[in-house]
Amino acid sequence: MFDRLVPAPLADAAEAHLRHDGVQRGAIVAWLGHNSWDMLATLVACQRLGAVLLPLNWRLAAAELAQIVGQAGAGHLLGTPEVEALAVEVLQRARLVPGPADGVQGGDLLLVSTSGTTGRARLAMHTAAGMQANALAAIQALGLNAHSRVLSVLPLFHVGGLCIQTLPALAAGGQVLLHPRFEPDLWFDAVAAWKPTTTLLVPAVMRALVEHPRWAGADLASLQHVASGSQIVPRPLIEAFHARGIPVAQVYGATETGPVSIVLQPGQALRQAHGAGHPALGVRVRLAADGEVLLRGANLMRGYHREADTGFDAEGWFHTGDLARRHDGGGIEIVGRSKELIISGGENIHPAEIETLAAERPEIAECAVVGVPDARWGEVPVLAVVLRPRQALDRAALQALFDDRLARFKHPRVVHVVDTLPKTALGKVQRALLARQLHAD
Repeated sequence: MFDRLVPAPLADAAEAHLRHDGVQRGAIVAWLGHNSWDMLATLVACQRLGAVLLPLNWRLAAAELAQIVGQAGAGHLLGTPEVEALAVEVLQRARLVPGPADGVQGGDLLLVSTSGTTGRARLAMHTAAGMQANALAAIQALGLNAHSRVLSVLPLFHVGGLCIQTLPALAAGGQVLLHPRFEPDLWFDAVAAWKPTTTLLVPAVMRALVEHPRWAGADLASLQHVASGSQIVPRPLIEAFHARGIPVAQVYGATETGPVSIVLQPGQALRQAHGAGHPALGVRVRLAADGEVLLRGANLMRGYHREADTGFDAEGWFHTGDLARRHDGGGIEIVGRSKELIISGGENIHPAEIETLAAERPEIAECAVVGVPDARWGEVPVLAVVLRPRQALDRAALQALFDDRLARFKHPRVVHVVDTLPKTALGKVQRALLARQLHAD
């Protein structure tokens, strides 16, 4: 399936380049660069040679990247010219080890960092067979086919940008327009001129589009749906797209899980805009007693690279650390992360419960809730909000939202107005860092 992702001359050239560079079976090839067809061709070439591709997050510092390269045991570093200076700095810090890497098995193809922005990254190893299973799940869930036209703007160094639409659409025979990185004006230009049928957007990108001056007048008629994921999508963003007649399909998963695991399909999205999805093709879902999501499926990673802990329990279930509830009819709704759960006076508080309400206030551009230590209650929820330009926070109106719809113990103890929220490359809030900042304040 993956050998047909890119034109044969491009794949042949990438294979010849890897052979010239001495890439052997079992070797790990690190890739540093903006989105490019050369990266996809290198992925195909790695499969042909029995090597593994390690995409690197070019937003990280050289020291972080060098640590990941060393941890993986990569023997080669390739990429695109626009980050050449960063690549040189990585090579000055990292020791490449040519030849087969310890821990690589036959069939391994993609090695992806699960973090790298805080703490030590873990490296999830995906096989070609698992990636094929994930592509089939995405094709079925999102209705991808030979007529699909995918505008791909999210970074391919994450499994979201690479494996939710880009690879599946190509595997289905569709067309992909690949942008090096997300730029709102380029996105609007491409939608107007190229007429994509779908695109994958994380909430931060959705917000950038909705708040852009071109949003109201843009011709978005070609978009049959958009897909989103990486975190719980705020209700106002979903409603903004639905107001334009564009269903927001949602894909739940993680770096370790393909990531296509639980899907709210395009045909369900308008009716269940704030509801639940269902297990993707070939994926089994179980909710533990505390609500944690457990997954099994052919599209999940083989395990963590060079770690004794595979990430799976004795029965073969992957513990995601995410919490969910099951609706009537079997739908599954993700409600938050177990690590994000705030326990105040013995009561559980999901940050998303507060954030969803706060996001309804028109003056709030984005927000996040974290727990901070409290002598009496153990910890209490604190809300950080970023305001829209030239707007002031209406604290009384915000409090009224909480009074009407949240139990008293869930109300934020303090509301901080901040300039920005610390985020990862995909726009996820770095809650631990935010909590430290707010606690210091």
